[in-house]
Amino acid sequence: MAPAHPPAQTPGPTPGPTPGPTPAKVALRDQVLTARNRLSPAQVGTHARALAGLVLAAPEVRRAATVAAYVSVGTEPGTGLLLDALLAARRRVVLPVLLPDGDLDWAVHTGAPGGLAPARRGLLEPTSERLGVDAVATADVVLVPGLAVSATGLRMGRGGGSYDRALGRVPVGTFTCVLLYDAETDRAVPVEPHDRPVTAAATPSGLRRFP
Repeated sequence: MAPAHPPAQTPGPTPGPTPGPTPAKVALRDQVLTARNRLSPAQVGTHARALAGLVLAAPEVRRAATVAAYVSVGTEPGTGLLLDALLAARRRVVLPVLLPDGDLDWAVHTGAPGGLAPARRGLLEPTSERLGVDAVATADVVLVPGLAVSATGLRMGRGGGSYDRALGRVPVGTFTCVLLYDAETDRAVPVEPHDRPVTAAATPSGLRRFP
């Protein structure tokens, strides 16, 4: 006899560690990183100022109560000025903490002295209380790093899969924006099953929204 009630369905698993990158992705990453490494500190700073003004002007950011962001390193599009401006605008900012398995925990960015500490892979991470991996789902805006984005919003990161896992927890309709340089948009990003698209890309010259 069939059971009176169908078995309960359980949510699907959170995306786990990603498989090895395709040769096309390796080549594109090498190309982008080579171009970034040619940037001078002055150029990085100029681009960071333009990027901060552009992101802060976005309607989604102006309305946001909580913004998930990150601390840029090296020649990545700079976020230092942007983080300071978000705090000055009284936004609650949460920053990632890289876990041993490559997933991302989150903690509030206080802006206080000693509020950021060196971590693995040359990162700077918040020292405040950790909120858990699901805290990113409470953000009204999620700003993510990347190396390139396609014309349809497919983002390419550094290959660790940390942000694909985090973006998998973000509710549909949330403003998710990758921060890039101008030449890193509209690229032919190879598609893999674990890749998570973003809804927008911000570069020093403009904000691009994807369908």
